[in-house]
Amino acid sequence: MMFIRSLLFLFFLFFTSNASSLKQTYVIHTVKTNTKDIVSSLLNSLQTDSNIQDDNDFALPEIHYIYENAMSGFSATLTDDQLETVKNSRGFISAYLDELLSLHTTHSHEFLGLEFGIGLWNKTSLSSDVIIGLVDTGISPEHVSFRDTHMPPVPSRWRGSCDEGTNFSSSSCNKKIIGAGAYYKGYESIVGKINETTDFRSARDAQGHGTHTASTAAGDIVRKASYFGLAKGRFASGMRFSSRIAAYKACWALGCASTDVLAAIDRAILDGVDVISLSLGGSSRPFYVDPIAIAAFGAMQKNIFVSCSAGNSGPAKSTVSNGAPWLMTVAASYTDRTFPAIVRIGTGKKIVGSSLYKGKGFENLSLAFNTTAGGGSGAEFCVRNSLKRELVEGKIVICLRGAGGRTAKGEEVKQNGGVAMLLVSRQTEGEELLADPHVLPAVSIGYSDGIVLLKYIAGGGGAANATVASIGFRGTEYGARAPIVAAFSSRGPSVAGPEIVKPDISAPGLNILAGWSPFSSPSLLRSDPRRVQFNIISGTSMACPHVSGIAALIKSVHGDWSPAMIKSALLTTASTTDNRNQPIGDMGAGPNSAATAFDFGAGHVDTTRAVDPGLVYDLSTVDYLNYLCSLSYTSERILLFSGTNYTCPPTPGDLNYPSFAVNLANGAKMKTVRSYRRTVTNVGSPACEYMAHVEEPKGVEVRVEPKVLKFQKVRERLSYTVTFVAEASRDSSSSFGALVWISDKHKVRSPIAVTWE
Repeated sequence: MMFIRSLLFLFFLFFTSNASSLKQTYVIHTVKTNTKDIVSSLLNSLQTDSNIQDDNDFALPEIHYIYENAMSGFSATLTDDQLETVKNSRGFISAYLDELLSLHTTHSHEFLGLEFGIGLWNKTSLSSDVIIGLVDTGISPEHVSFRDTHMPPVPSRWRGSCDEGTNFSSSSCNKKIIGAGAYYKGYESIVGKINETTDFRSARDAQGHGTHTASTAAGDIVRKASYFGLAKGRFASGMRFSSRIAAYKACWALGCASTDVLAAIDRAILDGVDVISLSLGGSSRPFYVDPIAIAAFGAMQKNIFVSCSAGNSGPAKSTVSNGAPWLMTVAASYTDRTFPAIVRIGTGKKIVGSSLYKGKGFENLSLAFNTTAGGGSGAEFCVRNSLKRELVEGKIVICLRGAGGRTAKGEEVKQNGGVAMLLVSRQTEGEELLADPHVLPAVSIGYSDGIVLLKYIAGGGGAANATVASIGFRGTEYGARAPIVAAFSSRGPSVAGPEIVKPDISAPGLNILAGWSPFSSPSLLRSDPRRVQFNIISGTSMACPHVSGIAALIKSVHGDWSPAMIKSALLTTASTTDNRNQPIGDMGAGPNSAATAFDFGAGHVDTTRAVDPGLVYDLSTVDYLNYLCSLSYTSERILLFSGTNYTCPPTPGDLNYPSFAVNLANGAKMKTVRSYRRTVTNVGSPACEYMAHVEEPKGVEVRVEPKVLKFQKVRERLSYTVTFVAEASRDSSSSFGALVWISDKHKVRSPIAVTWE
């Protein structure tokens, strides 16, 4: 390692090129043992370079990181000629440009059934040391959620450190936050130097997102936490509040550079975390050019569970990101907590929306929208500088979602004298009722009610009625129908891996209360002077740390389980019915529409059942490599994951995944037959018997052999085959069902998604 660093230092000082001064940052993959050889090759090219003119021709490369745990390679800013030198070096595998990935931006534990002394919140599961590493915007170490009162000493196996930086010292860590670091070299090579008047070149969180996700996964118990009195329950708590936290800051104002995210994951693996939580991602792409997929593969090999957000591009189909099978991909759903506001328009029609405003309501105020609010470009969306004060002052202003940030629309209304805002969802956002921390009284309204509202104002209110509205704010209420899959949550099927059902599972992600940074307003607007300890925000970013914390709980009970076994336990015990015992709904298609496996995977996470699943589907590194073989990956592409040469078997076989994605060609002349083999491991009673129960997808006959699995001991493995006989063609593109193995104590459910392409 020291030899490599010495070579890189010399390389930085002396390697020059007379090529174009245009430089770009790359992730460079190498064979495990050949990083130093590539650098040596670069140095050798220097000795033969006789074209150096003077200092003006110098184009010094910038070496950012050396990766040794998540993958093998390094990142560097290079000219085109320097990149060619790298590509021609022995041991080089591939290189691709750095890019900016995006963030997928209390009551949860009760809604998920976590109670003291019961199930996963018992004394045994909370006492063992589990370390959760979060790659995000950093952490606020002084936050009450990260107190280390009564925590035992840091485990001796921990290899991490608390890196000092701007406004962050080694004493910022404690027995709760046991590691912290900041990674910004890639970001600064793309965006420019970080403005330290608004952020910190350290692990300190200036945005709030990282503090929110960390406190959701592992924050300590905080009694009577709330957002200005809203969402106040008995207490706020992380899913596994006794876990240690390691905060790796790789996300900044404009996003997260993939080179920095790789460096953070690389460090987390070296430090010795048990779980990695990633509430970020990019667009779906093949796994061999997906830095998160590649880095997470390295983590999986070290027995680290990796949880990722599915993305916020729903409800459009095939938008899910982070689709590799060794990742847990988490969709977002509602809890039963709401923040209702009642809007009554001049016709007497009542519209139920959502609001985080707690003050008095408004009676019969005039409405303003588009031409009656500004008439300029973007006035219907209330974008910056689109409204006219003389048209909106003293009125309730209607703004459509889209074309800008939701809280920024409220800022535009307030700055022009509007007293309140009605934020209306378009068809693409569906009936979603987001509760945002606006700077003025504001109500979120769904698409259907929005049509009623817009028709009313377009008609002028009629001869007897002006276009007016009244608003009443009802605070916090519990008991709404839930869970429901959020409209914004990204959907399957996965473009990168259609052979796997993605997302995997859903968890609370809408209107989530959790910790916040004191350096950021709740609205994220600079004009907003408010500061809060806890904030309410939404996204699959919020769903991901719920599952990260729950995985930590399962790992504390089953310390010898592989990441695949933990994932299997979560998937096969997930719930597909809501608190009304009805099928879980899909807000993207309307709350009365049932969600499918492409919306929420196996279903909604069930913490009580996940700790005792009965059977699990296990997977090893070789299994995943064989899966890559089945995708017809070249040996060079497989090398990105294996690190050493791997020979694919003649028949790779099926991936032992706890779900079934069956892809068929539509318009075939005869029925199509597909068979899949699976192996389950008994982790329940020593002697037990399971019978197969099938919920057949429409248009598909499902056969299971054998129909009964008889186990004689714990950890015994038995296999079965499922055969799908599908109709030649279908009008609909997808059909869904399930295979459930049932014993006297357990139900082990695997979703089935059949797609006619």
